Amino acid sequence: MTQTDTSGPENVPPTPSHTVGPFYGYALPFRGGEEIAPLGHPDTVTVHGYVYDGEGSPLPDALLEVWGPDPDGRVPTADGSMRRDPASGGFLGRNGVEFTGFGRIQTDADGHWYVRTLRPGARGRNAPYLSVCVFARGLLVHLFTRIYLPGDDAAAAADPLLSGLDAERRDTLIAGDEGNGTYRFDIRLQGEGETVFLEFQ
Repeated sequence: MTQTDTSGPENVPPTPSHTVGPFYGYALPFRGGEEIAPLGHPDTVTVHGYVYDGEGSPLPDALLEVWGPDPDGRVPTADGSMRRDPASGGFLGRNGVEFTGFGRIQTDADGHWYVRTLRPGARGRNAPYLSVCVFARGLLVHLFTRIYLPGDDAAAAADPLLSGLDAERRDTLIAGDEGNGTYRFDIRLQGEGETVFLEFQ
């Protein structure tokens, strides 16, 4: 009886060239991360949209961090976006009163995200905006962008960043007004209509 040697390299399945990760959905999201505005605050706005890859497909496992000033343009100093229960070590969530200006949101299975926050006020020469940091599979370095809310054309025209972009690129930073304090802002990582991303030095 003849024995066949199956230990040779031709019988070993190939090793993937790289992994899909990192997987940001583990440990980083926290309960209520999308609810930044204090409960019942009159200046609450909802910003939502999708994160798309270079082929135009939505990303179901992207993670966004959003920061913004209060309606008077002040940067919040309140602690507590990710409060922990000292007894159990679990998350308590926000206290519903203080405005921290920070949120962390994971896209859902359809690549959709939303955040409820306060409409940001202007700071310095800048038109009011929310800062966004995008983490996603395939990105070796996270990306920074801004969400400008429509409604103040004079401030937008004087903004140093917006005024330095051509109209088509500028439009990728301005959310669409859907009425009743709701705005749509899609993030396109590559390809046609790619969102303007910022590099800080």
